[in-house]
Amino acid sequence: MTTHQEDDVNARTPAVQQTPATPQTPAAPGLSRRGLLLGTAAAALAAGPLAATAARAATAAAAAARTPKVLVIGLDGTMLTRIKDSGAPNLAALMAGGLTAASSLYTSPMAGTSSGPGWSTIATGVWPDKHNVRDNNFTAPAFAAYPDFLTRVETANPALSTYVVASWAPIADTIYSGRVDTRVATPSAEYDTGTTSRAVARLRDGNPDAVFVQLDNVDHAGHSSGSASQAYLDAIRGVDAQVGQILTAVRGRAGYAQEDWLVMITADHGHTPTGGHGGSTWEERQTFVIANGSAFPAGSVRHDVRMVDLAPTALAHLGIAADPAWGLDGTPIPALVPDDFDALRPQLTGRVDETGIPAGVLGFTRTAPTGWSVDNSAMGTGGVTEWRGWSFTTDEFWTKAQRDQNRELNVRSRNVFAVADSDEWADKTFQGNYDSTLVSPEYSVAGRSSVPVAFTTFYRPEGVQTARVLAVWDGGTPVEVKSYTADTNGRQRLDLAVPAGASRLRLRFRYTGSNNWYWVVDNVRVG
Repeated sequence: MTTHQEDDVNARTPAVQQTPATPQTPAAPGLSRRGLLLGTAAAALAAGPLAATAARAATAAAAAARTPKVLVIGLDGTMLTRIKDSGAPNLAALMAGGLTAASSLYTSPMAGTSSGPGWSTIATGVWPDKHNVRDNNFTAPAFAAYPDFLTRVETANPALSTYVVASWAPIADTIYSGRVDTRVATPSAEYDTGTTSRAVARLRDGNPDAVFVQLDNVDHAGHSSGSASQAYLDAIRGVDAQVGQILTAVRGRAGYAQEDWLVMITADHGHTPTGGHGGSTWEERQTFVIANGSAFPAGSVRHDVRMVDLAPTALAHLGIAADPAWGLDGTPIPALVPDDFDALRPQLTGRVDETGIPAGVLGFTRTAPTGWSVDNSAMGTGGVTEWRGWSFTTDEFWTKAQRDQNRELNVRSRNVFAVADSDEWADKTFQGNYDSTLVSPEYSVAGRSSVPVAFTTFYRPEGVQTARVLAVWDGGTPVEVKSYTADTNGRQRLDLAVPAGASRLRLRFRYTGSNNWYWVVDNVRVG
């Protein structure tokens, strides 16, 4: 297999420059059989509740009776915003017929915004601090502990047929293992044309169950001309036509009516407007998931999807349940459940004192969600308004407050999360110390001897800073159940012993500091 290499600065230059193909007009939004099923359900809804219930049952039964299959297409260096600007018809049809979700990446020191970490994260369903691909050198990958999702398919059910074809050779040669039935690194001289023709032939003439395809030319255009250029839009329209050819091969299969296809489109990183990636700008950190299949309502948009969700979503569609021992960071997208903080998204506002955040970015509120509160009775005065005590914010808003201070590593939080940031608060004149407590609703624990508490946290310590989790039983004195003194980034679980006779539990997350770093809390679950 012939390879061509990429670095973080220079473009991958194809031996034959691709010219944009004439975009193929899709027959219908999404995959046509799913559209037919949705239309039947919609008609039943109009007929009344009993008919609607019967239609939903029929739709579920029809999907269950079909053979599940997965197609993942990776568009290297492609930005969702520019897909929308390009008017790419096949990608637009997939979005109209299914789910669209923007996602964002880490930066160094976790990993650079380059292809090696990006495609490894997508393939494995874990972040770079687990799979250990930090750049395009693949120095010490942890693929034995965190294999790609097609390898997991082969392990769970070797009878299933798996296939990888990629224009960037390390995907087929390194990221996906030899357990995959067929791995093809397209010769450089053929580039995306060869990758597309091979994918079409396998889907049309073979019987694959899970397929991964990577197309490269958008990344080439990004390096050569920048993501703000017409050349970048032309490249998107070119790969859109190739996506159309691949989808036509799926729809043209003899057994298509008996198959339940999940199609997902994604990217490994974004690009700067002038070209290049690998750094920490918001544009370089951009990626996305488009998902079209029986589990995804037409035209749906989510804010809680991360790129690590693609692998477990594919596995779940094929009937392969994730083992908790695998340590996946991702969750099957249909299984994601919004938390209390996510309900705040409609009331997020723009900047007040912050100057680095663009005025149009809506991303913070200090008003807690229903049932929650913030105790600032010991909080100092002054400081930056946005961060005066626990606030509720988004990745875009918080990371744009100040780049390259590790806020970009908060990859395990989703949608809206809670943050106590004494560093940003201290960027404006203040008096006293940072001392703020996030207070949960009361949870019923009556009749229980123990109760599990889980939450996602990202904690960066410095100096006299403290982070403490306290339990309050039946309104009594707070009792510390956990404290943090070292960097922590992940899901936490506490199994709390319920005091004899206690019936109610409230949690308190107390952070103190003085121009130190920060503490993030998200997705709190009790019971």
